[in-house]
Amino acid sequence: MTEAILLVGGKGTRLRPLTVHTPKPMVPAAGVPFLTHQLARARAAGVEHIVLATSYLAEVFEPYFGDGSDLGLHIEYVTEREPLGTGGAIRNVAARLRSGPDDPVLVFNGDILTGLDIRALVDTHESTGADVSLHLTKVTDPRAYGLVPTDGNGRVLAFLEKPQTPEEIVTDQINAGAYVFRRSVIDAIPADRPVSVERETFPGLLAAGAHLQGMVDSTYWLDLGTPAAFVRGSADLVLGRAPSPAVPGRRGDRLILPTATVAPDAKLTGGTVVGEGAYIAEGARISGSAILPGAVVEAGAVITDSLIGTRARVGERTVLTGVVVGDGATVGADNELRDGVRVWCGAQLPAGAVRFSSDM
Repeated sequence: MTEAILLVGGKGTRLRPLTVHTPKPMVPAAGVPFLTHQLARARAAGVEHIVLATSYLAEVFEPYFGDGSDLGLHIEYVTEREPLGTGGAIRNVAARLRSGPDDPVLVFNGDILTGLDIRALVDTHESTGADVSLHLTKVTDPRAYGLVPTDGNGRVLAFLEKPQTPEEIVTDQINAGAYVFRRSVIDAIPADRPVSVERETFPGLLAAGAHLQGMVDSTYWLDLGTPAAFVRGSADLVLGRAPSPAVPGRRGDRLILPTATVAPDAKLTGGTVVGEGAYIAEGARISGSAILPGAVVEAGAVITDSLIGTRARVGERTVLTGVVVGDGATVGADNELRDGVRVWCGAQLPAGAVRFSSDM
């Protein structure tokens, strides 16, 4: 198994303003674009050739990764002219694949951070003779996901999209967003129109009697679709809870990239990462957060579980908890912002403008 498709065309609307200027897979997590972690893990599993299915801000990817040789890969890029959905995007890159009709092709969603044993998924696919094999994981509350019940041998029985009633929740197994396709199955997906693998391809294959195999791997798994999840994923990479050979430094309580400046008495904990060229001033306390390149955190600021965008600025004594500050934005001194607040790119919040507690 030497090639894979990475689906990186989504607009990342749930992550805005992080994705206003940057496609979701290119937002830094633990100091490098998130996509770097996926590419490095694929390479470590033996993948050599990867096709990136791009769409939104497609022009960003190739200048950064080039031909992939720095990662020991050969990377090609295919851009959708119109949004094609997951299945349509897979079919759209088929001409770049080198596999024979019965060969396995890995497919990854570009927004999942996982400890999946990629080789085990391929081995399961080959040993069972499946047409498609799916990585499944177990979650406590499956209502936001597609359920995938299987029989005692792991063969997929159905695909149940986002059930809401207790009667509909027949399993805690969900589609975890990584697949192995028999190449001929990819070629059979309709071309040049939107196709959803979850709602059309997989149910259609089941109805036609195809063999779809599920493999439950309940190691680390996180959908990075929301700002809170993205910040958590970055911290987990720094802390070593999520595996990646691409973390640019030693894992631990903090990761400070070259050219960043951190005052000696600033306290960084909880998997905080400080990007290149960023500046952390005296007395700042930052926990579980991502400070992107060129950002400035002024003296005495307290930042928890938050993301500070590229070249953004956080003023003195400002307190941020569960907040996203967009690229180039300024949050003035003595503000207090709490869970879910998103400061848009380039916005200017004056000193003392917003608080959730008294000014005492």
